[in-house]
Amino acid sequence: MGFKPIPAAIALLISLIIWFVIPVPEGVSPQAWHLLAMFVGVIAAIIGKAMPIGALSIIAIMLVALTGVTADAPGKAMKDALSSFGNPLIWLIGVAIMISRGLLKTGLGARVGYLFIGLWGKRTLGVAYSLAVVELLLAPVTPSNTARGGGIIHPIMKSIASSYDSDPEKGTEKRMGKFLALVNYHANPISSIMFITATAPNPLIVDLVAKATNSDIHLSWGTWALAMLLPGLVAMFLMPLIIYWMYPPEIKQTPNAVAFAKERLKEQGPMTRDEKIMLGIFAVLLVLWAGIPSMLFGKAFAVDPTTTAFIGLSLLLLTGVLSWDDILKEKSAWDTITWFAALVMMATFLNKLGLITWFSGVLENSIGSLGMGWIGACTLLLLAYMYAHYMFASTTAHITAMFAAFYSAGLALGAPPMLFALMMAAASSIMMTLTHYATGTSPVVFGSGYVTLGEWWKVGFIMSVIELMIFVVVGGAWWKVLGYY
Repeated sequence: MGFKPIPAAIALLISLIIWFVIPVPEGVSPQAWHLLAMFVGVIAAIIGKAMPIGALSIIAIMLVALTGVTADAPGKAMKDALSSFGNPLIWLIGVAIMISRGLLKTGLGARVGYLFIGLWGKRTLGVAYSLAVVELLLAPVTPSNTARGGGIIHPIMKSIASSYDSDPEKGTEKRMGKFLALVNYHANPISSIMFITATAPNPLIVDLVAKATNSDIHLSWGTWALAMLLPGLVAMFLMPLIIYWMYPPEIKQTPNAVAFAKERLKEQGPMTRDEKIMLGIFAVLLVLWAGIPSMLFGKAFAVDPTTTAFIGLSLLLLTGVLSWDDILKEKSAWDTITWFAALVMMATFLNKLGLITWFSGVLENSIGSLGMGWIGACTLLLLAYMYAHYMFASTTAHITAMFAAFYSAGLALGAPPMLFALMMAAASSIMMTLTHYATGTSPVVFGSGYVTLGEWWKVGFIMSVIELMIFVVVGGAWWKVLGYY
């Protein structure tokens, strides 16, 4: 994707209007307002896909340094613009993406998929659950939900559908391809909810929550995983059944799928040395991220989550499973580190300059005047935040633009900080269900042609309602039991 002049011009115009035309509101500093102008322009350019997000982020860093909105001294402004490259959460997600390359390179991801299909693949519903389980197993170490759902699961799903001659080009997608494609996709947002390392924007949520609560709430990898475990499993169990009811496949018995999976496993042969090492490192990462050493032996044995990611990557390099060339070729990782650092930097200074506090105050006063109480008010905030995603083609852009202000407004209206943080975190992935452009996985699965646009939006809206209800009811009860509020 190159430079697109029309979206770029629109983004520039929006920035100029905010900077020069709209008066600076009372209670907001000119520096904060000018940074907002640049921030909104960058978000508009991302939504309009004026340039690749990494390129836009470089421009954002340059603008913050050049305009001096964060500091008068040029050297200090440049240091501020680059400040988030030292954020451990950004490196956690970048390094985890590099680690996930090992799943593709070794073939371990595909092997796991075929193993489960070989076990449960006698019925189409069993194949669907196999895809969902593999999605869930790969989620902790695959921060690119697009790589997981689109790069690993989708080719397996298409191969199975094709083996039963379920092909949209032949008009036979209803045989099973439509059903499996929908399950393939809708497993992706659910798995993204369940682990900090399951999708790139989750660490950003952790950072924003910590800043909004003055670090009173810091969601660790283990705390997040435990919180999302029960509602996530309930959602993952119900999702294939709901889609099966909405779009039942014409072929319901699939004995050939078992034979197909076993044939593919036979082609792969026995587990290679690299696959075994990858599996072992996968286990090490889960143990360390879950904080098991500190639970067993005390805080002295705790390992930082980002350090854990570097341990995993180092082991892959030392054993030769991945080479340095592999790491250099993992463009999505370096791209993520770049745009993540730029967006986190801008969001951080919007907060430091008081803009987020001001805007959350505006939301608080507007919704508070309705006299709904904190439950009604925060429900309204949550729904507005989630369904605004119809206007976004990037979860990162959406979360960066809206999460901090909406979360802060909820706190000011009386919401329990941990409860509202978890609900907002869940909604930040549930919103991926809504459209065929909601996240990177969407166009991959939608583009294969098994599902029409109307069907995609219909299922997306229904699943968003059901999943939100699951996290409100089951999640709310579970978090109460855990003592989170």
